[in-house]
Amino acid sequence: MQGMRIVGLTGGIASGKSTVSNLFKAHGIPIVDADIVARNVLKKGTGGWKKVVAAFGEDILLDNGEVDRAKLGQIVFSDPEKRQLLNRLLAPFISRGILMEVLKLWIKGCSIIVLDVPLLFEAKMDKWTKPIVVVWVDPKTQLQRLMIRDESMEEEAKNRINAQMSLDLKRSKADIVIDNTSSLEALHEQFQKVLTQITKPLTWTEFMLSRNGALLALFSTFVSVAIFKKSA
Repeated sequence: MQGMRIVGLTGGIASGKSTVSNLFKAHGIPIVDADIVARNVLKKGTGGWKKVVAAFGEDILLDNGEVDRAKLGQIVFSDPEKRQLLNRLLAPFISRGILMEVLKLWIKGCSIIVLDVPLLFEAKMDKWTKPIVVVWVDPKTQLQRLMIRDESMEEEAKNRINAQMSLDLKRSKADIVIDNTSSLEALHEQFQKVLTQITKPLTWTEFMLSRNGALLALFSTFVSVAIFKKSA
């Protein structure tokens, strides 16, 4: 009987979430990366690609027919309605993609998985995960790091930060907070504590998420999503 712990990892733009995600990877903990799933659901010819091209027009395509992600990003970051539309169009495809990745790892017998999802709370995926780890920095540091990273102007960087749920709000919803405001050494120290915490033996509830039980739950979720999509 194989239990599973699904850890939620989130943060904000330029908070250092990717650094923490890579630390988990380096310690042999499998990661399901929502950004990679999101890239896959936008590949030319897929269902997600068709929906986005129908909504945003062929101007967002490169010469080879793939979505120009930078161009689409500029459109949605400056327009909240268009951002919501894009999220709404892609959410079912991304959820299904994440679910399939989790299923694959669980069938392999992984007992701990980290779900790396920037929109963990917004996409309501936090209900799948326990504990939830939020990588936090103070707003001033976040703005400075983003401007340096993207070589962007202050206003553009602020727009990108404001397009997301605030890190303070995410922090209030977290089970574990990693404060990444200071040095990389401090981050590594905090990470070691988090690693100890999430690799503790599974609780009885997690253990009860047996292969049969979880497979049934995941399958019924998948079927209900498919039925809902057909009837919608």
